[in-house]
Amino acid sequence: MNIYLIGYRATGKTSVGKLLASILERPFVDTDMVLAARVGMTVAEFVRKNGWESFRDMERRIVKQVCTADGQVVATGGGVVLSTQNVRLMKSGGALIWLKASPEIIRTRLLQDQLSEQTRPALTSKGLIEEIETMLAVRNPYYHRAQDLCIETDRLSITEICNLIGAQLSEDGIWNRARRFVPDDDG
Repeated sequence: MNIYLIGYRATGKTSVGKLLASILERPFVDTDMVLAARVGMTVAEFVRKNGWESFRDMERRIVKQVCTADGQVVATGGGVVLSTQNVRLMKSGGALIWLKASPEIIRTRLLQDQLSEQTRPALTSKGLIEEIETMLAVRNPYYHRAQDLCIETDRLSITEICNLIGAQLSEDGIWNRARRFVPDDDG
């Protein structure tokens, strides 16, 4: 079973995914990083040169490839759920965990991420907070329909999020085989 982390940008998918993969002793995959490595440029550069349609097409191919393996923790791009094909593929072999954050927290995290402007393409021509609010209004119903579990990340550390995911997955026996992890101040 794969664990797929879905949600808007800057909700913690990559950070949580890396720690969760380490705890569970599983491979970590970030679909945006796979795409960037495959095309030899950042996602932002790819979108500028080729457009969103080409990006979504490449993203679907990468999701299909990632879904052929098992036992991974996968951080997905924020728009992955816009494709029913992607959602169907991920659900066929894994759990989809929606990491959710408020627009204000997303904005703060994006502004703190020094690489954000270079690696993340603008989604609209609006200002940052207006873009976040607009895109969340569009995407939240998709995340809601796709998710097996939703975690509000605003006031939680990365470790606390991993422990919540682990508590939910313990019924499947995945967490029971993992190393126990003590919460820290990483948040």
